[in-house]
Amino acid sequence: MPDFFQTGAVTTLHRLGKLDTPRLERDLDEFAKETPIALVLPCHVRELGSSALRGIVRELKHVRYLKQIVVGVDGANAREWRRARKTFSQLPQKPTLLWNDGPRMQKLLKQLEEAELHTGPGGKGRNVWLCFGYVLASEQARMVAVHDCDIVTYNRELLARLCYPVAHPAFGFDFCKGYYARVSTKLNGRVMRLFVTPLLRALKSILGPHPFLVYLDTFRYPLSGEISMDVDLVRRNRIPYDWGLEVGMLAEVFRNSAPRAICQAELCENYDHKHQEISARDPEKGLNRMAIDIMRSIFRRMASEGIKLDQGLFETLLFAYTRQAEDTLRAYGADAAMNGLTFPRHEEEAAVATFASSIREAAKRHVEDPMFWPLIPNWNRVESALPDFLDTLNQAVAEDNKSGD
Repeated sequence: MPDFFQTGAVTTLHRLGKLDTPRLERDLDEFAKETPIALVLPCHVRELGSSALRGIVRELKHVRYLKQIVVGVDGANAREWRRARKTFSQLPQKPTLLWNDGPRMQKLLKQLEEAELHTGPGGKGRNVWLCFGYVLASEQARMVAVHDCDIVTYNRELLARLCYPVAHPAFGFDFCKGYYARVSTKLNGRVMRLFVTPLLRALKSILGPHPFLVYLDTFRYPLSGEISMDVDLVRRNRIPYDWGLEVGMLAEVFRNSAPRAICQAELCENYDHKHQEISARDPEKGLNRMAIDIMRSIFRRMASEGIKLDQGLFETLLFAYTRQAEDTLRAYGADAAMNGLTFPRHEEEAAVATFASSIREAAKRHVEDPMFWPLIPNWNRVESALPDFLDTLNQAVAEDNKSGD
């Protein structure tokens, strides 16, 4: 995306000119002396041994400015836990792993539930939240970066550009969201292209330029899993445990940080990771479920901003979304043709139809349970309710990494 256009609500940091990753890394070496950087990697056991994870480990071996690497491991039994430790032991930064399904961590999660601090089911949201807790407990870092473990096109440039805006002492940013193009022989990123963007613009056409909707629509890729933030924001933000994680995180940042302290940064020329099925007939799977959870997250935040949600709005939204999505299809079809890319028109239109049904299902669920709010309590609240919890978490993680039991 070689342009320098500013979208308005938050600062956009572009990828311009001759690329010089070594310069960024030299600067980060200096910045890290004042602002130590932690990298959080939410990892599912299915990703162990994948070519994507091998590539990430290979690149991270050459990153010197990180003070700490924290890996949250989901879905691992004792044998798989040992395998995970072996996989990441190659890194010279000596990463710390969290065994989220191990007996020590399960005991801590039970303690939270007994204190009515509900963390929801296992998944990426709770994984990231636990890793954030360990970063706070270990008191080694002043900022945190997060990216996924399934990035096929990963390189050191992505991480450097993700960390740089928050680490730079003169920029004044507390939060950075990564963005990038997602192109192969065709345009990827269906949920972003065909659901989120036309949805937000449909809502703005109905409700006008509400600050929250303008803010969300400013982000080039609000569903990206790459973020960095100041550790004080880590303490204040609540994290959704459902598939609305990325949009829910942006909503929390909107609530807890000033717009001038928020930015988005272009991380790389192109990005690819594992792709999911759309699951048109099953609202509990794939991109269909993701769209429902995203829509419910937006509904909840709209309600908290004082926007009235009623049946009339839901019905109008379905028509407005469909119109916006059809216009979007025309634009992307022309863009694909101009660049010699495949544009599977039928598949794109089928995706739009599925996402329209996702909106209808999300509206139905919101009406049935408008108070449903899948947010894990922030770490300030946990420390208030259980003052010794972070120390106990720190000790449990140390025992797991020492013994592997």
